[in-house]
Amino acid sequence: MILKWAVVVASATAICAAKPWSSLPLSTKGGLSSDAGTEASPEYNVFQDMFIALSDMQDAYFENWLGTWPDGIDWTRAVMSTYVAATLRAISDELGLSRSAQGVECVTGKEEAIGGYFADIIAYYFAEDAFAIRNQAYDDMLWVVLGWLESIQFINEHSRLLSELSVLGSGTGTKAGSWYGSRWTPAFAHRARIFWELAAKGWDTKLCGGGMVWNPRLMPYKNAITNQLYISASISMYLHFPGDTNTSPFAIGPGPVAADRARAAADWPPHDPIFARAAQDAHAWLRSSNMTNAQGLYADGFHISGHNSGSNNTRCDERDEMVYTYNQGVLLSGLLGLYRATGREAYLREGHALVRSVISATGYDLNRNQPVDAVQPDSIPPWHGLGRAGVLEDACDALGTCSQDAQTFKGIWMHHFTAFCAPAALRSGVSVVLGSKRRTEQQEVGAIKVRHERECKRYIPWLRHNARAAKGTRDSNGLFGMWWTAGLLQLTNSEAIEKAGNISPLPPEEDGEVVDYRNSGVPLDPEWTPAAGGGQPPVLVAERFRQQTRTRARAEQRGVTSDEADVYDPNLRGRGRTVETQGGGLAVLRALWVVSKLQG
Repeated sequence: MILKWAVVVASATAICAAKPWSSLPLSTKGGLSSDAGTEASPEYNVFQDMFIALSDMQDAYFENWLGTWPDGIDWTRAVMSTYVAATLRAISDELGLSRSAQGVECVTGKEEAIGGYFADIIAYYFAEDAFAIRNQAYDDMLWVVLGWLESIQFINEHSRLLSELSVLGSGTGTKAGSWYGSRWTPAFAHRARIFWELAAKGWDTKLCGGGMVWNPRLMPYKNAITNQLYISASISMYLHFPGDTNTSPFAIGPGPVAADRARAAADWPPHDPIFARAAQDAHAWLRSSNMTNAQGLYADGFHISGHNSGSNNTRCDERDEMVYTYNQGVLLSGLLGLYRATGREAYLREGHALVRSVISATGYDLNRNQPVDAVQPDSIPPWHGLGRAGVLEDACDALGTCSQDAQTFKGIWMHHFTAFCAPAALRSGVSVVLGSKRRTEQQEVGAIKVRHERECKRYIPWLRHNARAAKGTRDSNGLFGMWWTAGLLQLTNSEAIEKAGNISPLPPEEDGEVVDYRNSGVPLDPEWTPAAGGGQPPVLVAERFRQQTRTRARAEQRGVTSDEADVYDPNLRGRGRTVETQGGGLAVLRALWVVSKLQG
């Protein structure tokens, strides 16, 4: 496989052999460490693996002439763009460690690679089907918001870095704000604002006392992901949105936001309290919604019983107990943002409790830094609620039945976990305090940072364990599979899976039934569409639900070389390796690289 920008990076690294990607000590082992209990510094090969995963994703799945990932769907493409921008932030951060005069060539080479992949983000801005997404579910709209805010954060941080390099006389810097990427900030900000305002129409107080409705064209469903996205996107708009004075290309029209602000469409300043208020209201509702199960994990969402038959019931009283990885992740970046906006440590404590619940549900013991079950070749360890053998899983992974939606979920968890535990997450000078409230005393802020980072360090061995498992799923082209646990199990044939029977049992039915809508699709039945004679035409299932049940075969993914003919690969089942599974591999490697720097 041709690695267009990895070649530039390799050359730059060779030139700067005395001071490569990181100033931290390099590993001499090669690859990822399996020593779960060690307090090792981030390994150089983790960064290299992360960069190659990015290059593989773009080379294998991104079409330059189209400016997008053709095999993706609208919302997964938005997530892939988010991963690219987030990875460029990590690369830019490492570039900042090569500021001395002897590192000029290294800085130059890395900057060329950054510019190359940023060009893909620009191309995707034009290729993104913004008008189609306007007519999709509210969660689809909010992925768009988060994606362009991530790109804006990258632009800001990279521009600041290049300005600093210019001051230091490296010859590679630019004047503050003059990096060419800064020209795209207004366009990215405008799209983020448009889609946040469109999505805000989903906030509803008539049913369940609040909460976001998932899809305006289906029966009311107040689910975890849409509400978590609204929290995260809203507080990110408060913290990172630079303002927008562009009134084109269309007016939003009436809705809860328009009624609340009573301002012109062009009047959207940075740090507008409307965003913070929306995030706080949504978080308060989610906390009181009874959407978590006995394991402390978020169930998928609530139906309102009788709503399709004219009942006056307005309570969220039918909970779908299905559990997915991404429903435990998106909230983490929202909680971090709420802390940065308010200084209330309770938000961070809530996030850590959720992370610990997730890790426990993978079958991993944080106190002993190891899985609770021994891993034996050709055997399937027991299911613990959100994984097995200490590795994060969705229930569809081991069965090979994951839809295009579900293939994206684990990477999303890793992305938002990285935001929550990144070393720069609580850096000073970033928080924007609401209203006239004074910042917490500096001494207390420092103590909160110490406590937060101490907890995040505890997760690094588990993170390393998951990255090692994910790397074990790569094929001869370096492409990641869906079922990370298979990277540890050394399966030689399908018999172990067949003998294991129901290897991914559904959650227990506590207060409602368990339905896997994300993999089996939303059916055309009264649960989702109005009852016959109700005056509304049947609602067609969205295109993404038709696509998610299709099995696609990519010849290069399903083909095997002669030396692999006798190797059983469970990740060739179902949809096989896709841009979504590659994005997940990239996300877990970036998580390990970024968070493990807390040990440096």
